[in-house]
Amino acid sequence: MELSNNRAENAIRPFVVGRRGWLFSDTTKGAKASAVIYSIVETAKANKLNVYMYLVHILSKIPGADIKSDPSLINDFMPWSEKLPNYCLNTRQ
Repeated sequence: MELSNNRAENAIRPFVVGRRGWLFSDTTKGAKASAVIYSIVETAKANKLNVYMYLVHILSKIPGADIKSDPSLINDFMPWSEKLPNYCLNTRQ
């Protein structure tokens, strides 16, 4: 366990610094949508994924997945999933 929260603080810094840019989120739905996308992007970065290709993958494949009848399918789309295609992983070390 790390003794400091520096990594967490550094991860959210761009969001906090850019808060003036979030003024367009003038509705609750807009703010929630921004928070969801930001969380997905930062989680992909933390897992050393190619963020753009990861977003392309999940946004093109999740709509066709039958997650309602099999909720465990969502695990295949998580940034740490071993089932992600190679084009999402090209920045992993």
